[in-house]
Amino acid sequence: MEMTKAKSNNQLMKRLLEIRQELHQYPELSSQEFQTTEKIKNWLQDVGCTILPIETETGVVAEICGTKPGPTVAFRADIDALPIQEQTGLSFSSKIDGVSHACGHDWHTTIALGAAFIFAENRDEFSGTVRFIFQPAEETTQGAKQLVEGGLFNDGKIKAVFGLHNQPDIPAGKIGITEGKLMAAVDTLYITVNGHSGHGAIPQHTVDTVVAGSAIVMGLQTAISRNIDPFEPVVITIGKFQAGHGHNVIAGEAKLTGTVRSFNPEVRLQLPDLINRIAGEIAKGYGAKAKVDFVPQVPAINNDPVMTELVREATKEVLGEKAIVKPVPTMGGEDFSLYQEYKPGCFFWVGTGDKEKGVTRQWHDPAFVVNDDVLPETVEVVVNTLSKALQHFSKRN
Repeated sequence: MEMTKAKSNNQLMKRLLEIRQELHQYPELSSQEFQTTEKIKNWLQDVGCTILPIETETGVVAEICGTKPGPTVAFRADIDALPIQEQTGLSFSSKIDGVSHACGHDWHTTIALGAAFIFAENRDEFSGTVRFIFQPAEETTQGAKQLVEGGLFNDGKIKAVFGLHNQPDIPAGKIGITEGKLMAAVDTLYITVNGHSGHGAIPQHTVDTVVAGSAIVMGLQTAISRNIDPFEPVVITIGKFQAGHGHNVIAGEAKLTGTVRSFNPEVRLQLPDLINRIAGEIAKGYGAKAKVDFVPQVPAINNDPVMTELVREATKEVLGEKAIVKPVPTMGGEDFSLYQEYKPGCFFWVGTGDKEKGVTRQWHDPAFVVNDDVLPETVEVVVNTLSKALQHFSKRN
């Protein structure tokens, strides 16, 4: 199938840059993307896309049908922003105080819209259906869950799902593609330590939860290194420790909040009991008690080998084989992984790094920027990937 080349379509690229800047100037936080949702719907309806009913307050699911029946494949883009004051100095910087697209979700949304526009203009060149998922609340890991519960897969038509993320650590013009592990499972940890409060000058009559809690923090690090296979990556980070109300009063309660990252599903299942045992025994040693709540968030990204090969072939045709790099897995998480529990899929990284253009800052940095120079070729890669997926499942049927 010969699709209109995004790279050579200057009119389309001009439109997409306008959209990107519009989205960037008016960011909205997770689950508050009401205006963003309406804008996306309007842009899609303007080119004849069908908006599908979904039981969520924000987010959009739309589809474009080819002139002939066939399989359905999907592409997901995230649409939410972050509670970060932008410090980029861009002419189209955020106009919303304290909120910015410091992770590039506006860029991802623009790519999905570009691909949707191309499919909408070329309905007679493909068989089947392409669905575009504009997902809210990725930053809180709740958006994918909301869409799944809202009926995303209820009709059983979607055969595969694809997604991407910008990656400033990869040079512009390169695409990071790998099968299997790419991003870690993410879980949240809450630990409450209870002791006995009292005067700081007479600690013998108290049970100090600051001391017990501190020992738990240190003990959890050793627990991982001595209970989990060293070839299985696991990270436990306690990012929040709250205790006490006065400088001379021993705290009777301490609350610890943290994040747990892992790759292996079997290891992930071991972690709640391990953390509960270690925290409980350490607290007991100090005369305190520890209550552990382990809250699962999202599984690890686990790319399907066949879908990954489709992305690789599509990228090779657009950019050449030398553009493909094998990314190093990260302990960062992505709720795209929830879709992979329902359908085979591939999540890949688009290199945006360019020191000369100042594209070096990491995600969630107030000065983070993306690289619009690679927008056209990224749209092409997405269009080519979805086209190959349609052809793949057509042959299987």
